Amino acid sequence: MTQQYQNYIGGRWVDARSGARFERENPATGAITGSYPRSQSEDARDAACAAAEAQRAWARLPAPRRGEILFRAGEILVRKKEQFARELTEEMGKVIKEARGDIQEAIDMTYFMAGEGRRLYGQTTPSELPDKFAMSVRAPVGVVGAITPWNFPMAIPSWKIMPALIAGNAVVFKPSQFAPKSAWNLVKTLEEAGLPPGVLNLVFGEGAEAGAAIIEHPAVSLISFTGSNAVGTQIAVRCAQLGKPVSLEMGGKNAIIVLDDADLKLALDGAIWSAFGTTGQRCTAASRIIVQDGVYEAFAEQLVARAKSLRLGDGLDDATDVGPVVNQQQLEKIASYMPVGRDEGATLACGGGRADGDELGRGYFFQPTVFVDAKPWMRIAQEEIFGPVTALIRVGDLDEAIEVNNRVPYGLSSSIYTRDVNKAFRAVERIDTGLVYVNAGTIGAEVHLPFGGTRGTGNGHREAGIAALETFTEWKTVYVDYSGKLQRAQIDVAGEGMAP
Repeated sequence: MTQQYQNYIGGRWVDARSGARFERENPATGAITGSYPRSQSEDARDAACAAAEAQRAWARLPAPRRGEILFRAGEILVRKKEQFARELTEEMGKVIKEARGDIQEAIDMTYFMAGEGRRLYGQTTPSELPDKFAMSVRAPVGVVGAITPWNFPMAIPSWKIMPALIAGNAVVFKPSQFAPKSAWNLVKTLEEAGLPPGVLNLVFGEGAEAGAAIIEHPAVSLISFTGSNAVGTQIAVRCAQLGKPVSLEMGGKNAIIVLDDADLKLALDGAIWSAFGTTGQRCTAASRIIVQDGVYEAFAEQLVARAKSLRLGDGLDDATDVGPVVNQQQLEKIASYMPVGRDEGATLACGGGRADGDELGRGYFFQPTVFVDAKPWMRIAQEEIFGPVTALIRVGDLDEAIEVNNRVPYGLSSSIYTRDVNKAFRAVERIDTGLVYVNAGTIGAEVHLPFGGTRGTGNGHREAGIAALETFTEWKTVYVDYSGKLQRAQIDVAGEGMAP
């Protein structure tokens, strides 16, 4: 019998008011993994009201006490890491070693933000007037609406929920309908850790229904969204109309630069991992590889050979290198770019179609694909495909490589392989992306550093690290005048005999 899951609203596990449900399938096997509420606007309203009611008491709880709850949640995640990783693989397909990494990232973020409960630093500064104290402190924004994707269904929610909670906010959480169990596991963990009722609320369902209602609700003060540019742009427009701040983390068209002096084996290892890890379904995936003339042919030959050797299969099999894509729609989108690349003049060197066979035919498997002789202007080199597809672009020197790297609508992650420290630092300075790696691939962000990008990747906010607190707090400036008389800032400066 299919397991039935519920929303979590006001500290209670409840069905959607309408009773409607949806099922999630394993993208590797087609087996049903669970049944979830298909929430509507009334469910989102209940969650927002519960969050607003709980938020003030939560904000009054000292931040170190909030941190202790997060620390206990981290301990639970550690104990249940293997269980949660296997359930994550079953619902969205990534191979088990990557699923363990997904859970580990949530563990790391939970511990990191638990520690921030004893910091949340403000500022103190001298006043321009005597007998007056000046400082700034962080204040919570109120209720945060967190809308997250399916590709990192435990890690990305933790990037939003943990800093929001430690700062004293309440949260309404709407995960992707393609990865609901991991969201349930995360919320259940925080409930078990002792999070008060209403502080975190979980609403399953479609983005156009439950997600839109969260954005619209007046009790929700801020929206944090990770997903596609198309949806993110719509959210940004609506939040502007509503006067709500919004944090967006959207697409990427990331590139690895390989110079003539690179360690080719190291660069190949990085390219395979960055292009085909998580089946290319990462916003930081290397869907372009910019290679200098002198090593282009050798690199292309070896990359194609390595890509052909990758083993497709169920992510729960330890021998699997590449799992399925998330669903039929994504499979069709990836396939649609194959004739586009060929028609524009690129050469399909390997892959290019759906994988079949007795086992693979039951799931949504796409062959690891490499285009060679791609040009920077081609759609396969400009648009986010979000699958196991990468395109090789030939360049003459470092300057051209950097120009090609930057000439896309996105600016999330870049990488350069070189043994020349001068070239490496020149690239770091001139590459226009939020993340830059030297002699490593385009993936592998660490939770204590800011994560985000430029141009079409986002709207200037950063997730992870202490930078995340800028999103989920407001600055409050405080003046304490103990002079016992009226002092007039700016005006009284000259009156005290000071220089005007």
